[in-house]
Amino acid sequence: MLTVGSPLHGTIVSIDVGEGDLVRAGQQVVVIESMKMQHPVEATAAGFVRKIDVSVTDTVVPGQALVVLEESPVAEEGERPEDTRAPDHLRSDLAEVLERHALGYDEARPDAVERRRRTGQRTARENVDDLCDDGSFVEYGALVIAAQRRRRDVDELIRRTPADGLVGGIGTVDGHRTIVMSYDYTVLAGTQGLQNHRKKDRLFELAETLRLPIVFFTEGGGGRPGDTDGVGVSGLDCMAFSLFAGLSGLVPLVGVNSGYCFAGNAAILGSCDVVIATANSNIGMGGPAMIEGGGLGVHPPEDIGPMEVQVPNGVVDIAVEDEASAVETARRYLSYFRGSVGAWDEADQHHLRHIVPQDRLRTYDVRRVLDAMADLGSVLELRAGFGTGMITALARVGGRPVGIIANNPAHLGGAIDAAAADKAARFMQLCDAFDLPIVSLCDTPGIMVGPESEQQASVRHCARMFVVGSTLTVPLLTIVLRKGYGLGAQAMAGGSFKSPIFTVAWPTGEFGGMGLEGAVRLGYRRELDAIDDPERREQAFQEMVAAMYRHGKALNTASYFEIDDVIDPAESRRWITAALDSAPPPQPRTGKKRPCIDTW
Repeated sequence: MLTVGSPLHGTIVSIDVGEGDLVRAGQQVVVIESMKMQHPVEATAAGFVRKIDVSVTDTVVPGQALVVLEESPVAEEGERPEDTRAPDHLRSDLAEVLERHALGYDEARPDAVERRRRTGQRTARENVDDLCDDGSFVEYGALVIAAQRRRRDVDELIRRTPADGLVGGIGTVDGHRTIVMSYDYTVLAGTQGLQNHRKKDRLFELAETLRLPIVFFTEGGGGRPGDTDGVGVSGLDCMAFSLFAGLSGLVPLVGVNSGYCFAGNAAILGSCDVVIATANSNIGMGGPAMIEGGGLGVHPPEDIGPMEVQVPNGVVDIAVEDEASAVETARRYLSYFRGSVGAWDEADQHHLRHIVPQDRLRTYDVRRVLDAMADLGSVLELRAGFGTGMITALARVGGRPVGIIANNPAHLGGAIDAAAADKAARFMQLCDAFDLPIVSLCDTPGIMVGPESEQQASVRHCARMFVVGSTLTVPLLTIVLRKGYGLGAQAMAGGSFKSPIFTVAWPTGEFGGMGLEGAVRLGYRRELDAIDDPERREQAFQEMVAAMYRHGKALNTASYFEIDDVIDPAESRRWITAALDSAPPPQPRTGKKRPCIDTW
């Protein structure tokens, strides 16, 4: 005889065999409930039931006899019924979950997809799928619906407000874990509802905990007034904006926009390290309804913050044609924050010898210097339409990511005005926050002066370059391409020519405390005024300028050791890589180097 005993303390809730029954090994004979959980008890061998020692509702203890079996050699063991199911068999509970998920996918929403096609745009999920590596995206909060149960049927909310208008989760971008989020404009115009604010909070906190970068597609109309299920008045205690802004300087924040982006959505976009926007974008701190409600007139959304406004004013860092280009640009931007790459090519560096003209008054395209000096195809310019007297770009040299700032002699002769200073100072913060060395290509007659310049608050704006430059912890490498004059040249070198790891010049370099012509007119005013003949006065002026140029040319300046050397332009990459090889690697850190990256 074989006794089947109780494995635990509990109550008999079912007896599944009767006396005389043939029981196979593994077959359920009794079910015991303990602590609200039901535990099946199975026969350990085959046999006939000879005796049942318990009844339903009996309380049993561990080891107590439940059923007595007479083992039978003719009773063949069989498989458990559930083991016969096909591996892909869907139980009803799983089928329900899968069906619910499917309702939020594009395939189940043809009308919503068609609306996007009419505007020439992609769906939120298409952008997320394009950015993330195949099959890598894991979505959070996919089953969430809008907090409007008090005014709309739940089935309708499931169909019309999937994910509460925010697709978000964790995927990989070129093999690197990344948080990817996208407002869904097909759901209540991509507005920010109660639940999608909570989803943002969840993902922002994960970004901090896991140290993951964020790519956020921000199209949408801002706050949503139609949610009914919350408790409160204004909703101004939501944490999303504070949590997102707190990530600045800790992890890369990439904002991507296509279409309308107003109010709260624009606040998220404006908090990002980089703003990538398509040609059809309209970005503003308030949409048409808010503007009209404020008594400021009636304006169509197309008139609010179009790209012809937001690119030259500096809101948009990178303007692209469409969403496919935006996704590719976001992927490329992130690549600079992942360390060195193993494969790279370089141009023939001898081309650098011929970009800056020997005629010191002739302008040139400084972007040619960037493209030739950096690894081929590695230059990504930021804010190209704003502060055009300054170039800011991410690039690689010898596979290593760097930031580049460069004066643009094609605008104001390379003079640093308020916008150029803001652009450079903010970019230096970005590089410093994420341990990117900075290469400074100096060709400036100084900081812009004059009554018009002072109307732009240049005293304050230009001083930002000194304040930020003095706080840099990353290597700063300065190469003077031609002009290195006055405070502007010092600003390009972090405040002093002795602040960078090196300050070198090309043979075309020229130096002085201020522009040569101005220095002559200021320093030799009395001598020049004493010459009555205008032609002789101009001749004397030009001779003095030439003498000052000979004194301030790079070779003579190097002889006084104000700079470290005058180099062959073709040797620029070698100087950069040697300096980067000499600098200690960034120290591992658990927090921020800087409190934040200035949004401006």
